[in-house]
Parts: sequence; structure tokens; C-alpha cells
Amino acid sequence: MKKDRRVLVDHTTLDDAGVFAYGRGEALVQTVDFFTPVVDDPYDYGQVAAANSVSDVYAMGGRPLTALAILCVPEHGLPDGTLREILRGGQDKLREAGVSILGGHSVKDPELKFGYSVTGVVSRRRLLTNAGVRRGDRLILTKPLGTGVLATALKRAQLEGAALKRLTRSMTTLNRAAAELAVEFGAHAATDVTGFGMLGHGSQMADSSGVTLKLSPRADWFMPGALEFVQAGVAPAGLGNNREFFSPKVYGEAIPDPQRALLFDPQTSGGLLIAIPPRRAAPLLRALQRRRHWHVEAGEAVARRESAIVLEAG
Repeated sequence: MKKDRRVLVDHTTLDDAGVFAYGRGEALVQTVDFFTPVVDDPYDYGQVAAANSVSDVYAMGGRPLTALAILCVPEHGLPDGTLREILRGGQDKLREAGVSILGGHSVKDPELKFGYSVTGVVSRRRLLTNAGVRRGDRLILTKPLGTGVLATALKRAQLEGAALKRLTRSMTTLNRAAAELAVEFGAHAATDVTGFGMLGHGSQMADSSGVTLKLSPRADWFMPGALEFVQAGVAPAGLGNNREFFSPKVYGEAIPDPQRALLFDPQTSGGLLIAIPPRRAAPLLRALQRRRHWHVEAGEAVARRESAIVLEAG
């Protein structure tokens, strides 16, 4: 089947969203994401689902415009007020993002699930894709890792207080500022670090771009408590699945195992991994610092080697 030339990005590069040429110099960005609860509070769950859904548009350098809600409601129903709070949380977060909710669809399902289909726009000249990384690019990560492990600890009633607030704050923070700055300072590529973890999404960028990403993980890449929980055996099933699937793409043995494990941790509403030319990296870092936006310098892109990812001690 002949490919429509207006399709600029589809599944072939494992990007975060699809992109369709529309109008002069612009394109539509389309994505969909929904999942089961990752926090107990229904309002916070709605916020996390919304922030996660729009993140794919930000990862393409785009601006989200509209959303359609997707809701799976258990047949046995929900406690009074739960559904209203989920929808209110999602609505408030999308309002913060400047996104209009046009409607949605619900079905009965054994397990509660919620999220959105989101449509945005992007300038074709400023489109960020997995395939845009160039040799020499510096890599910048804009949220700490470990949400999957901490959410698992929450399910086991082992997370509370300040640690729970940090987890919720991270997952409800929009990637809008990081995306706007990445585009402003001329980034070549970006992806949001979500279900495949840092090494999974990094591998996809490396493979699509024909480069190798050299990463130098440090303890400050991870959310407080995440390393300790991993050492205690707390980990989501997705971490093991990611590790089994993506390990063949990763070289480097000198990394402490708790850190290595967390690099495979599936993130919910994670940050952006940005690839930017060296001369523009410092201005971007300064701009993130001025906005008090969490960030770390994660490494660099080098000429393609046998592995998609090379880990070096930070």
C-alpha cells in the first residue's frame, strides 16, 4: 500500500505521536494514552492521566489543542464522587495546558482506566522526532526517574507523606515548559520517557537516528527513595519486562545494579529526553535553571556502535 505523503511521522520510528501535514508549514500531532490508576486519590489520578496524555504532543515539539476523554468504568461501579473527581482532575490539568475537551467515550470494563486522545499542532520546521538525533548532540533529561517503583511501593502501602507528594507532583507536572525551551533553543530531537523506561526510549531514539547514546547515570537522576525500594525488591512487572527486552541493546557493566534497574523502570508522565547541539546545550540548561525546572545532563550522542546505549559510570 502506497504511503500518504502527508504522513510525516508514523509508527515506523517508534515516535511518541503521529504527525500529519496540514496547512502551510504546519502539521497535526495526534496521540492517545490511558491507563489504570497509579495513585489512590481520584483527582490526582485524573491530573496524572491528563499530563501523561498531552506529553506525547510536547515530545514532538508541538502544542496540544483538543482532547477526547477515554473512560473504562468497572461494571460494579465506583464509590460516590470518584468518577466526578477523576474527570475534574483531568479537566483542571488540561485547562492548565490550554487544551479544550471536546467530548469522549466510555465503556464498561472489569478495571478502571482513564486517559485522553489528544490533537495538537506543530511547525514542520520545528518538529522533534526520534530520528533527529545527531552525532555530538548533548542529552538532557527533564524529570527524575523512579515513578514506576514508587507507584508500586504506594500500592503496597509503603509510600506516604512527603514521598507521595513528590511522586504526585512529578507525574502531574506538564512537560510544556521543557518542550517550549527545547524548541526555542534548537533541539534536534526529543522523546518523553514513559512505559519503556529511560533505556527503552533511549534505544528507540538511537536506533531511529543511527547513533549510540552514551549515558552517565548518577544517583541524582532518581527520585528520593527509589534506589532504596529497588534494593528492597520493590519493582513493577514492567521493569523486568523492559530489562529483558532492551538489555541486548545496552552495553556497560560498571553501573551499580539498583541504578541500572531504575533505568529500565517504566515511567508514568515522565520527563523529556532532549538531544541538542553542544553550542545550544548550555543556553538551554541555563533557561531550565532560571525556571527552576528539574534537569540533568545525561550524556551525548556518538557515532553508531554495536549497542544503542553505552553506560558509563557518572
